[in-house]
Amino acid sequence: MPKTKTHTGMGKRVKVTASGKLVVQQAGLRHRLESKTSRRTRRLAGTVEVSKADRKRVKRLLGR
Repeated sequence: MPKTKTHTGMGKRVKVTASGKLVVQQAGLRHRLESKTSRRTRRLAGTVEVSKADRKRVKRLLGR
């Protein structure tokens, strides 16, 4: 049976921590930043854990 390949796009977007959590950059910080408040853009910065609804799909794309 052939080796399973990681989905390249997902591999670039998601990081797996040592404890096995899936971490991604928070969405909403790419465009239309003028209309968003400074407080909102500050809080959007940084990483968040992948939602429970998406975990199974993301893990499958990562080959885990």
